[in-house]
Amino acid sequence: MRDTVKNPTLRNNWTLSEVQALFELPFNDLLFQAQSIHRQHFDPNSVQLSTLLSIKTGACPEDCKYCPQSNRYDTGLTVEKLLAVEKVLVEAQHAKDSGATRFCMGAAWRSPKKKDMPYIVSMVQGVKALGLETCMTLGMLTSAQSKELNKAGLDYYNHNLDTSREYYGEVITTRTYDDRLDTLENVRQAGIKVCSGGIVGMGETQKDRAGLLVQLANLPTHPESVPINMLVRVEGTPLANEEILDSFDFIRTIAIARILMPESHVRLSAGREEMNEELHALAYFAGANSIFCGKKLLTTALPAADKDMALFDRLGIKKEALQVEQCDDQVEGQLLDQLQLIENDKHFYSAAN
Repeated sequence: MRDTVKNPTLRNNWTLSEVQALFELPFNDLLFQAQSIHRQHFDPNSVQLSTLLSIKTGACPEDCKYCPQSNRYDTGLTVEKLLAVEKVLVEAQHAKDSGATRFCMGAAWRSPKKKDMPYIVSMVQGVKALGLETCMTLGMLTSAQSKELNKAGLDYYNHNLDTSREYYGEVITTRTYDDRLDTLENVRQAGIKVCSGGIVGMGETQKDRAGLLVQLANLPTHPESVPINMLVRVEGTPLANEEILDSFDFIRTIAIARILMPESHVRLSAGREEMNEELHALAYFAGANSIFCGKKLLTTALPAADKDMALFDRLGIKKEALQVEQCDDQVEGQLLDQLQLIENDKHFYSAAN
């Protein structure tokens, strides 16, 4: 496992009552506190850009009530097999050219099968060779699978908790809350950085939103990335007619995530297409410092990249540069050699078969 230096000022013992008290603060007081903490740990005028590609779409056996990719709901989604590795790398290059520093790949699986792993490994190696950070979300992972992905060079693994433990059963019944926590532990023990957050606006209470954030903040190590998703109400899913969450409640969730997890990137994820410029700006002020950009977030639309960049210009925000631990001729040569090996690998051309 990679050596990590833990900040002794970070807390992993938040109580539900403490976090509920933060939700009850006057709005301006809460945002002042969040912005003050944000400035201690990050450039307040810098936002990290990620791109998420669906590498295998639809036909998921899970019953997540928000998800159009579940095979239990008729949402009109076109089912697609696992993409060929070469197509994934083309998309990764496009993402890099557009300013993304992290390329995330998502597959609608309960968990990857043994036959899938060689293709997944080739994707990670290829994206890594392009000079991008790598992230995947493939469902539940075993300890062995986590170690295999770490060996391939995977930087981040996304596995959201979605909501509080108490409300979880109202949304999902085909896997348990502890199943999700076990995957996060497997990933962390393998030395991969954790990306984990949740979805708000699914009919949960403020106490449930507090419970989700407490669960994330009290993990032994805070997730390096914390995506906060606003529910996208998709026709055909059980939550299609859910009432829209109040915008200020959404911003409060962002701000409290920043307060509880000061060194984590807090990411605006699903639901951004329905957020206006003012709400985006308020979210950045509250401590959000990462977004997904591109045409789609798996199967749901995102704002056009030029709109994001235009807003960045108006707000004086710059794209966060990729943090490179090593950058020399030897490392560059290793990456080029790795890419050449991938191009000669049989999996490079036959992954979709």
